[in-house]
Amino acid sequence: MDMMIFFLEIAVMLFMALLCGQGMRMLRLPAVLGELFGGIILGPTVWGWLSPSTYNWLFPESGAIFYGRDALIQICMLFFLFAAGLEMNLSLVKKRSVNIAWASLMGIVIPFVLGFGMIFLFPDIWRDHFQGKLMFFAMFMGTALSISALPVIARTLMDLDLMKTDMGMIITGAATIDDLVGWSLFAFILSNFAPESILDIPPYMTFVLVFLLFAFMLTVGRTLAQKVQKRLEFSLTWPGSFLGITTVFILLAAACAEAIGIHAVFGAFLVGLAFSQGLEKRDDAHEMIHQFVMYFFAPLYFVSIGLRADFVASFDLTLVLAVLMIACIGKIFGVTLGLIISKLPLRQSAVIGVAMNARGAMEMILATVAKDAGLIDDQVFVALIIMALLTSLLTGPAVSRLSGFGHYEAD
Repeated sequence: MDMMIFFLEIAVMLFMALLCGQGMRMLRLPAVLGELFGGIILGPTVWGWLSPSTYNWLFPESGAIFYGRDALIQICMLFFLFAAGLEMNLSLVKKRSVNIAWASLMGIVIPFVLGFGMIFLFPDIWRDHFQGKLMFFAMFMGTALSISALPVIARTLMDLDLMKTDMGMIITGAATIDDLVGWSLFAFILSNFAPESILDIPPYMTFVLVFLLFAFMLTVGRTLAQKVQKRLEFSLTWPGSFLGITTVFILLAAACAEAIGIHAVFGAFLVGLAFSQGLEKRDDAHEMIHQFVMYFFAPLYFVSIGLRADFVASFDLTLVLAVLMIACIGKIFGVTLGLIISKLPLRQSAVIGVAMNARGAMEMILATVAKDAGLIDDQVFVALIIMALLTSLLTGPAVSRLSGFGHYEAD
């Protein structure tokens, strides 16, 4: 009986995700918006309210079925972060380096300071939303408002034919750095809430290890990965075997990440970085993984977000407006200011600032991991998810209008 229910719930989740995602594509809106709405319909917000008994039968919150679904969702998250790492184009950072450095620096510092400040300076407003660690909660909110969503940004640039322009290089280069720094900070924060690591190391050593892992993967690991891939292309069935090989690396990296006390997704992200070739050079193997992730792992993961909270009962208008306002002001103003300092024209700086305001799926994953770790409650979780959706939804049309580059069509 348990296996029957497990297979049935996964089939229902995937069907709803693909159906709603395709509906959003037909409306020229991001597919992830439909996948999330599909999860909200299946979750406690709609189905759980209309028919609690059938909802609890198909989506139990404990037992073997629950743990099986949770394990599969964790695998989906790993593969999505791996695919996000594959999208990183590190070679762009070397071009227009001054503009990229200032855009990424101010695009991290300003939103981080604003996010940290709104918690640390007004703790009474947020007291019911964190578990007794004000400093780390403030650091998390600053980090959550600092990251960008490179996959969403890259898709927007490709739709507007801006990827190969100087502006496109600055945007993708700065977004890459923002994500690397943001996820490193999040790994450190999360280590203070995670269970004790197998290696039994203090939090500050976790941060050092994360930094060393990133540095290793961006240098030696990346070189080795490219050499291994080229050699295996001539000795194995290609590109199919690439999926099996990378899966082994993803699972090993995830296990190592858990061993040192950080979330498994960081290991998967680092493997993606090591094998990344850049958005303009995606070969058959990378394209195959991209399609598999985007039409199986990602839909399942994002529909599962809707199962995690009641988006009506947990909706707090004050929190949503505060998070959305600080996120948009911090990122757009910070990036624009940094580019003006680097002597870029105001209009072009503002377009880049708006483009980097998209949070998308990366923010959703960060919010999900934080909620699972007990770092945030349902109200903050819902506020972050809504902020991620709205910023991603508005970025494409806003960049199209400000830059004057044609019509935007979301994926």
